[in-house]
Amino acid sequence: MTHPSWQPWQGSGVPQPWQGTGVPQPWAGAGAPAMLASHADRERAVDVLKAGYGEGRLEHPEFERRVARAYAARTVGELALLVADLPQGPMAQPAAVMPVPGAFLPVPRPQTNGKAVGSAVCGALCLVSFGLTGVPAVVLGHAARAEMRRTGESGDGLALTGLVLGWLSTGCWALLLTLMVVAAAVSG
Repeated sequence: MTHPSWQPWQGSGVPQPWQGTGVPQPWAGAGAPAMLASHADRERAVDVLKAGYGEGRLEHPEFERRVARAYAARTVGELALLVADLPQGPMAQPAAVMPVPGAFLPVPRPQTNGKAVGSAVCGALCLVSFGLTGVPAVVLGHAARAEMRRTGESGDGLALTGLVLGWLSTGCWALLLTLMVVAAAVSG
């Protein structure tokens, strides 16, 4: 099927601006001066003008003229010319990087000693294990307190809890065994 020659795609062989040339052309991107400006492009240009006016870089009549031209601009290139002599919006001033004084830094919390935690757990298990974990609670508690004095770790309360429960359990068992030996000696 053939189309009449009056149709645009059949025309005289001269490509129209909206027709492709057959060879792919790279897209020039948003910064292309001839590209049509969008509403967002115009608003960005007006924002830059407002910032320039607010900073005292433009007088009021000049600001009004440029804003009117920005809203009437057809291409991105026209907008670029309107803001070329202004900074591109309010620019952040580089601040000197100074270290934070030590008084304002958070104090690092010392790590809890693992032996202190073990001592407290063994001390608590003395009640359930009928005192079998009392000796480990005492040993871990003393080792943890010595280690904490040397390293500065925290957990002294846990170690002390394990020590107290461990010694109470060991003392109760020692008392119970002593009473049993005395009772066996008396009865026997």
